[in-house]
Amino acid sequence: MSDYQSLNVIGFHSCDREVGYNLLMGRDELRPSDNVWDWLGPGSYFWESDPTRALQYAIENSNGIQKNKEAVKTPFVIGAIIELGNCLNLVEAESLEILSESYEGLKNLHETLGLAMPVNGEYNRALDCAVIKYIHESNKKTGRESYDTIRCAFPEGIEAFPGSKITSKLHVQICVCNPDCITGYFLPKPLSKYNPYLTTRLA
Repeated sequence: MSDYQSLNVIGFHSCDREVGYNLLMGRDELRPSDNVWDWLGPGSYFWESDPTRALQYAIENSNGIQKNKEAVKTPFVIGAIIELGNCLNLVEAESLEILSESYEGLKNLHETLGLAMPVNGEYNRALDCAVIKYIHESNKKTGRESYDTIRCAFPEGIEAFPGSKITSKLHVQICVCNPDCITGYFLPKPLSKYNPYLTTRLA
């Protein structure tokens, strides 16, 4: 974790309205995602400081554009206060060094075992996920402190304008590995903007 990292961030989670209601009322907890295509590995995913992008994703999921194991019926956005704790912050140099070293370790392991390395696809981030999981396993084996959260920028979408390296859906995502780091949930305001389907279904 960087010496100059913020302690808390605000994240926004895309979900079904029923899931969001249950979280707000304390009747349920977020179920961590654990798919081979999860680019930051197992955990609960949040859009940092971007409820608009969270709503877009929830709508895309409800329309079948984005795929999850459980499809969103009614798009919903819930805000969360997140303590980053021991964070693998992949927008700073020290964490990127850990990532590179772990890739080499995973590569050597696969070569020793005679196995092919996972490969990233357009929507399947199998290699990224495998490297992150290797970091978690290495921490366990060596007795190093486990990561509470992972933070990374993701250059999704097309170029923002011709020749740009900035992409149309560029965002920062938080993967919460330790659920205790989520200290509270809230409804982002204005409700009509970020939760337009609060009382109605998607047409």
